[in-house]
Amino acid sequence: MIVLKTSRELAVMREAGRISAMALKVAGEAVEPGVSTWEIDRVARKYIESQGAVPSFLGYGGFPASACISVNNVVIHGIPSKRQIVKAGDIVSIDIGAMFEGFHGDNAYTFPCGDIAPQAQRLLDATRESLYEGIKQAKAGNRLGDIGSTVQRYVEARGYSVVRDFVGHGVGAKLHEDPSVPNYGTPGRGVRLLPGMTIAIEPMVNQGGYEVQVQKDGWTTVTRDGKLSAHFEHTVAITPDGPVILTKPE
Repeated sequence: MIVLKTSRELAVMREAGRISAMALKVAGEAVEPGVSTWEIDRVARKYIESQGAVPSFLGYGGFPASACISVNNVVIHGIPSKRQIVKAGDIVSIDIGAMFEGFHGDNAYTFPCGDIAPQAQRLLDATRESLYEGIKQAKAGNRLGDIGSTVQRYVEARGYSVVRDFVGHGVGAKLHEDPSVPNYGTPGRGVRLLPGMTIAIEPMVNQGGYEVQVQKDGWTTVTRDGKLSAHFEHTVAITPDGPVILTKPE
């Protein structure tokens, strides 16, 4: 069931989104050679809790941390660890959410660690831009297929692939709500977008094929061919005046 948010609920979600965005910002600032993914997670959790919010991911489905931190060929759901040390040249995807007064914000960004290879930078640029191209289609009256097909066309025109096994989703009082928001599809198809809908648009883009594999821990998801993957995400509200990004930092 798709839940349309009231103006009051959207105001709360805007604050949840701000906290999520700032947590992502401070986590990204912690990405440097020699830092552990555990330490990056600690920084993010400390910020969220300092704002009177709760990390959305901590304990969600048994997930043991506040952020998913995925390095290089890890697509999503990387578990932070004191043993995993970030190196110069790595790309580090951080996915994080915060719950404030009963509502969630959810966002992700792939950060370069120091200087990265040109081909890695091109992947990051294409994935980030595909997100904003998709957001442009998040208009009342459009359909979900307009978002997904736009992301897919942008990514594939640059020689990359969009992950099929995992998709975006509705966000609100639950971290994951209806509808599912694929990063692929057909224009004019799928659920119609209505004012009051709040969705997470999150392209997960692979340098090689779109096939992924979940590892034995039940969370860590890697590219099947071992090539790089990038992940960018915003929580977006559908309004009569166009899409509004709720996960904006201060």
